[in-house]
Amino acid sequence: MVKVNPRHHREPAVYTVTDAPRPMSEDIGRRQRRYLVSMGVRTICFVGAVVAAVAGAPWWLALLMVVGAVVLPYVAVIFANGGREPTAPAAFDDRARREQKPVSGQRPEIRS
Repeated sequence: MVKVNPRHHREPAVYTVTDAPRPMSEDIGRRQRRYLVSMGVRTICFVGAVVAAVAGAPWWLALLMVVGAVVLPYVAVIFANGGREPTAPAAFDDRARREQKPVSGQRPEIRS
């Protein structure tokens, strides 16, 4: 008699069209927009630091804007080069999984 270890039994993988990753062009476009927005904020920080220094604003405000203008490029590049966004797979309730018929293929043998 051959015993089947239940831990080695795997259910067949079922793929849905919603598991497909987003197109690479869409991902690149999103990262480019995020980078451009970050660089726009950096430019505003830089111009704001110059205006604050000339207008006689508190020194901490000008310093804060300079720090933002210096740190934002690093952060923008890290996020732009971070790779593709992970997407959550489609979730089905367990009831639908139990009712699903098994995929054709090799079936476990039962010997007596």
